[in-house]
Amino acid sequence: MIFLQYPQCTTCKRAKKWLDEKGIPYESRHIKEENPTKEELKEWHKKSGVPLKRLFNTSGILYKSMNLKEKLISMSDEEQFQLLATDGMLVKRPLIIGDDFILIGFKEKEWEEKLSEK
Repeated sequence: MIFLQYPQCTTCKRAKKWLDEKGIPYESRHIKEENPTKEELKEWHKKSGVPLKRLFNTSGILYKSMNLKEKLISMSDEEQFQLLATDGMLVKRPLIIGDDFILIGFKEKEWEEKLSEK
């Protein structure tokens, strides 16, 4: 299982602490230093079953400064994947990537349900 996170992010810190306290093994990946590729993002999106917009960090400074709320409406999925692959700060975090699932953002109840099955 891969845990994609930005170490300075408080939500990521809470998620990491939660994983560690539960003794859930993971491989940590710094989302800014090792930005997800377009291919990874496409695979994760397919696995997630959520709208593509959910992969965007809509509360991030970069998202807001690029005025993406307006721009995404007219962008194709391919263009959105390409954009997400340019900078890890555009990607919603933290992410848990399992063999057959993905968790986007840290929602403790959702993580508890999904990860207690594993």
